[in-house]
Amino acid sequence: MSLFSPSILAADFSNLREEIKKVEKADFLHLDVMDGRFVPNISFGPGLIKALRPYSSLKFDTHLMIVEPEKYITTFAEVGSDLITVHAEVVTHLDRVISQIKDKGCKAGVALNPSTPLNVLEYVLDKIDYILLMTVNPGYGGQSFIPLMFQKIVKLKELIQESNLDIKIEIDGGVNLDNINELSNAGVDIFVAGSAIFKTDNPADTLAKMREKTK
Repeated sequence: MSLFSPSILAADFSNLREEIKKVEKADFLHLDVMDGRFVPNISFGPGLIKALRPYSSLKFDTHLMIVEPEKYITTFAEVGSDLITVHAEVVTHLDRVISQIKDKGCKAGVALNPSTPLNVLEYVLDKIDYILLMTVNPGYGGQSFIPLMFQKIVKLKELIQESNLDIKIEIDGGVNLDNINELSNAGVDIFVAGSAIFKTDNPADTLAKMREKTK
């Protein structure tokens, strides 16, 4: 069964409490934390996540697009994150940081940028709960899906099956009603969508349509 993690990066920040109510039938709420260093944009930090936590029963899917994420794992866990994802590109000791996330009682995810090869996961694969493939270059919402990422999704699915591991594949970037069925067939388990949900007239209805297309 496909899972959905709407990204609040595309929501109306002047009315976030109402915005997250529109996607209450999702499975996660995706929280893109950007520092202006690893990616060319700044979004929000733990203060916003803490403020939102009382107003949603969804699991918080916190995606740390920041340098030195190991310094902030405890903070993001304490403000209500259920899943914490770090980028392999900025973590020197990936095995250690994955353990750090799990020690805080959170699910651990590792994200890969479009040009990052899958082999960077070789020696930590058995410790990861989720792998987040960026299907656009991170930093901004509303970008188009990079077609070559279909091939990367299929290869990752094969790698997970060959390893006989229970790891979810999550993708972020350019997901919409036109490509979601093909992405589901390629092996995606969790879909992050921002503009494709929050920029529509009825986000709840759009989410329901996406679910229908992945059945």
